[in-house]
Amino acid sequence: MTTTNHIGLEPREGIRERKRRQTRERIAEAGLRLFLERGFEETTLDAIAEQADIARRTFFHYFDSKEAILASLQDAAEEGMRTTILRADPERAPFEVVCEAMLGMIAGFGTEEARAIDRLLRSTETLRARKQANYVTQERMIFATLSQKWPVPEMVSKLKLVSLACVGALRLAADAWSTGDGKRPLQDYVMDMFSALRNDVTR
Repeated sequence: MTTTNHIGLEPREGIRERKRRQTRERIAEAGLRLFLERGFEETTLDAIAEQADIARRTFFHYFDSKEAILASLQDAAEEGMRTTILRADPERAPFEVVCEAMLGMIAGFGTEEARAIDRLLRSTETLRARKQANYVTQERMIFATLSQKWPVPEMVSKLKLVSLACVGALRLAADAWSTGDGKRPLQDYVMDMFSALRNDVTR
């Protein structure tokens, strides 16, 4: 059961919720580690369960498939972006707020880890399709969050443009980085794309 703190403002995680969250995180971490080591198709649910120290049937209390593990990783990254956007100073330009949120998300991954995940997501047709679909989901999430942050009818078109432009820039940067020589981190590619957009979008 979730309770509130003594001020009554923020929910406090109960023991049961914390244990469930920790188990879910352990399963997701085990799954990703095995995906990167063995490949997505080669990793079995039995192997994930063993690595996470749970029974196989317990896996389905937290995830309904291997794909759901990857989806949970995207959800976590998007939640971080959403939180950054909502906490930003409303006097700042929406474009700059989204740039900061995206760069913060990317900074959470080391270069080698990011490359390994990128290779994983390009390793099968199903995962490649998921990767592309993720950009659409991300764009919708950003627009919805910006609309919550700036609930002004006159800004709707601008917020849609910011969402579309920033995700498009991220997509192009990720493709260039993936096919590059590996000497430059993904953040550099993303910042280059944002710089190219900045004058057009923020004016």
